[in-house]
Amino acid sequence: MTVLNQLNHELTQLTGYHSAQPRTVTLAAKGKIEVMIDFTSVDSMSCSFQEIRVNVPALSQTAFDKLKEWGQKLCQRVTYLLENIGPLEYDEDAGQVLIRSTPPDQNQAGTQFYEVILSSHSNGHFSLKRFVSQAGQSGRTQVDLQVTHEVLRKLVEDLVDTVP
Repeated sequence: MTVLNQLNHELTQLTGYHSAQPRTVTLAAKGKIEVMIDFTSVDSMSCSFQEIRVNVPALSQTAFDKLKEWGQKLCQRVTYLLENIGPLEYDEDAGQVLIRSTPPDQNQAGTQFYEVILSSHSNGHFSLKRFVSQAGQSGRTQVDLQVTHEVLRKLVEDLVDTVP
């Protein structure tokens, strides 16, 4: 069963789900890649989730150039979120690439942005979250990502297809 078939099945099973406690769904993709989504709400057309993670064992301890390549491919393909994303920081010593909204969404209440971390440690790892920072306050708060089923399917497909 393809990763998209698995996702469609899970979305159908979770329709009507709504909870502050996320339900984690794990999808198996080619090359022993695992996609994990922490759903907080699913209806017939859209869903909310706290985080999407991708484990890529083949990228564990890989050359930093491969990680940079993955980040660049992701930023070129994932152009349909609320903001564009782009590389912000490359940390070769830590084996991480930090990608964020470029530019973040800013209004009088504060700033919202996506954050992606690619890591060559712990099995080669991808994480996508969304954060909000309130104007005049330090720090940030993680918030749910809200997308249609169609956007989630495209995102999962792009995450898997861009793995070097």
